Formats: sequence, C-alpha cells, structure tokens
Amino acid sequence: MSSESLERIARNKNVARAAARQLSMEQLHKLSEVIGEVIEQKQQEEQQRHEEEAMKERKLAEIREAITDAGLSLDDLVPEQPKRRRGRPPKNASQS
Repeated sequence: MSSESLERIARNKNVARAAARQLSMEQLHKLSEVIGEVIEQKQQEEQQRHEEEAMKERKLAEIREAITDAGLSLDDLVPEQPKRRRGRPPKNASQS
C-alpha cells in the first residue's frame, strides 16, 4: 500500500470504511495496535525534538548573556565576511 493510499484513507472516513471491509476483525485489531504504536513513537520523537530545541535555546541565551557580561557584541566575534564578486569570470581568465 502506497503512502498516497494511506493519506487518502486518513483523510476520508468513507474510504477508510471501505478499506476496513476488506480486512478481518483480527487484521483490524492488529492494524489498530500497529497504528497505536506508530502514534506513540511519533509523539515520543516530537517530545524529544521539543526538548532538544528548548535546550538549544537555553544554551543560546546563556552564551548571549556571557557575551554581554564580557562587554562584547556579536559583531566583535564575527569578522566581516569578504565581499563576493557577482557574475561569471571572463572566459579567457583561466587561459592566462
């Protein structure tokens, strides 16, 4: 079954019912268990991602505070980037 089929089933209750009619009760219960496990795993992954983002934000705040306490700014830490030339180099520039 393709992901497109699963998306169609998930979006439309009547399509889901039609697909469910093709399965036995045992298969439906097994499908329910599998979907429950997948949902739980996705929730755990989402929770972990939120925790990692929150930790990253805390670390950034600590670093910004340390920079400010030291009397520095972000411009002091990042030197000016060299300006890039725009456009293509001349065709005969590599022949020299």
